[in-house]
Amino acid sequence: MALWLEIIVRTLSAAFVLFLMTRLLGKRQLSQLTFFEYVTGITIGDLAAFLSINHDQDWYIALIAIVTWFFVSLGIEFLQLKSKKSRDWIDSKGTVLIKDGKVLEDNLKKEKLTNEELMEQLRRKSIFKLSQVEYAVIEPDGQVNALLKDIYQPITPAHLGITDVTLPPEAEPQTVILDGKIMDEPLATAGFGRQWLNTELEKQGVTLDNVYVGQVDGYGQLYVDLYDDKIKIPQPQEKPLLLATLKKCQADLELFALSTENKTNKQIYTNCSEQLQLVIDNTRQVLIQQ
Repeated sequence: MALWLEIIVRTLSAAFVLFLMTRLLGKRQLSQLTFFEYVTGITIGDLAAFLSINHDQDWYIALIAIVTWFFVSLGIEFLQLKSKKSRDWIDSKGTVLIKDGKVLEDNLKKEKLTNEELMEQLRRKSIFKLSQVEYAVIEPDGQVNALLKDIYQPITPAHLGITDVTLPPEAEPQTVILDGKIMDEPLATAGFGRQWLNTELEKQGVTLDNVYVGQVDGYGQLYVDLYDDKIKIPQPQEKPLLLATLKKCQADLELFALSTENKTNKQIYTNCSEQLQLVIDNTRQVLIQQ
């Protein structure tokens, strides 16, 4: 066999073996790369390169080494699943870097992490002020996770004492237009058809061939990004208008209740006003979202 042809065959074989082993080892190799997995990946990659271009050696020698490393990695993963002590010893544990708002300098030195690197990791979590952090830990995969102080955490209904109102779950957004092409399956998943989509595009004054990406959120609202960034798309007004209409109706009912002398009618208007106010309170979060 010609040398160039042998190298092609070896390279394709190595690529196939690496792909097969990566699939068998699972996604954890990619999403949570530990120190041992990092070393394993480099070693197997070097052996695959050796298998591809070192034509002076028999191909099966490198293949045996790759398979051996594969079974070692697979065995360690199995051991980690079965034993917490093994996990702690192989992957190590998370190390606390900030506790009660105080940076633990000794733990930073233990993890070979500088204060600049700590700030960089926090900025990746959209935290730019160290004073806002209550607790931070570096995970075995090197990622830093942080807990903000109570005063800086996002406001939720529970913070406002609203525990008796159940907000509807937000459905997954569907990408219905890509590169000016309608994606029929996601559009059907969102519960709409092409006629609805064309109508929404007409409302925003854009054409299909000028849409780079189009998404429908869980509330049936279409967002589009255009090829021509100079074109300004008006914000949808249906939800704000509906909220304003509901508020006006509720105010009118209160006015009717105040202006009538009939006790029966006054009570009816008052009850309707209170019920409509409850509807407004329950739907406000949905209607104010853009």
